[in-house]
Amino acid sequence: MRISTRQIQQFGIDSILGQQTKLSKTQLQVATGRRVLLPSDDPVATTQVLRLRQTVDTTSQYQANADAAANRLVTEEGVLDGVTTLLQRVRELAVQANNAVQTDETRRYLAAEVEQRLGELLGLANAKDGTGDYLFSGTKGATQPFAKTSVGYRYDGDQSQRMVQIGAGRQIPDGDQGAEVFQFVRNGNGVFVTEANPANTGTGIIDPGNVVDSFVPSLPNGYSIQFSDVGVPPVLSYEVFDSAGNPVPVLDATGTPVLGPIPYLSGEPIEFAGAKVSVAGQPVAGDEFTVKSSEYQDIFQTLENLISALHSPATDPTQRAHLGNNINRTLTDVDQAMGNILVVRSSIGARLNAIDSQKYVNDEYLLQSEQILSSIQDLDYAEAISRLHLQAAGLEASQAAYMKVNGLTMFNFMK
Repeated sequence: MRISTRQIQQFGIDSILGQQTKLSKTQLQVATGRRVLLPSDDPVATTQVLRLRQTVDTTSQYQANADAAANRLVTEEGVLDGVTTLLQRVRELAVQANNAVQTDETRRYLAAEVEQRLGELLGLANAKDGTGDYLFSGTKGATQPFAKTSVGYRYDGDQSQRMVQIGAGRQIPDGDQGAEVFQFVRNGNGVFVTEANPANTGTGIIDPGNVVDSFVPSLPNGYSIQFSDVGVPPVLSYEVFDSAGNPVPVLDATGTPVLGPIPYLSGEPIEFAGAKVSVAGQPVAGDEFTVKSSEYQDIFQTLENLISALHSPATDPTQRAHLGNNINRTLTDVDQAMGNILVVRSSIGARLNAIDSQKYVNDEYLLQSEQILSSIQDLDYAEAISRLHLQAAGLEASQAAYMKVNGLTMFNFMK
């Protein structure tokens, strides 16, 4: 077989180029630390790498979501801590205002501070997170949740919560909608609310009461405790009526149902329909107190009621009794508001714990995925460097052989 000089040169060049290609690939592997540079290098490994990279990227996004949700919840917790402190101060002011040494003037000073606290409360309810979204607008982050109107306080957010994906199949709310936090608060003791008739002329003050059994509401107006003089000489007595005006049995000290009229004793429990209340002081005939089912009352209105009560004159015993009834109701409403805030804060704490737990799971999953990914695509440096030296030597040999063969011609021997 005859081989031309051109063929010999081409074979030599191809050999050199082949060695250079192998050497270049090995150099690139060493530089990148990757064994698989192209899908053609290892199609099976490439498929596994793509899947693992997708898993790592998705899990990393879950971690970023978890961090963002935790930051938002921590911000909300800080705001609600401020609300709790504010309500505690309002409660202190209400107790202080109910002191007999206070005058109308000093109560106006207390009312002025409550007004400032009301403005502060509105600011906290309209607080934003670190990204500029409102905390308590539900899913309407760009909408200010609360606004004062001529008839009260309007909520412009929605009734939904923003859900954040923090793991495969795991979502968690990163906030709370404002209506649940500031508006859906039951007044009174949470089951029923006691009130004094504004037309009362005695000095009777009713307490918030408590539930001793399943409270049976009487709709639409609740129960009425009415006082009257009975007998000769007249004895101040009371009767309890339902919303339709029917007499309601009252349990005596032995638990026996008794229909009125019942002689009144200051501070004696009045138990009926699963409720127990007491009236202290000295009511007069014609005075009336009501016991009706609790309703939702926003925290802003609770502070407005206190401000109104503090601005009312309380110079005679009857007016002071009205003030005492109003402040007692406010104190109960404030306690309900603080209880509701505590429930929300407890929920935030539970969610933060859940996020920490899920982040730990994500970290473990990331570590395992990256270890598997490393075992598939990372380079064995010892083997690669040995191969690099071998290929470099091969390239040098190919170049030397080419130079030797390329110098061989017939004319070298015609001397």
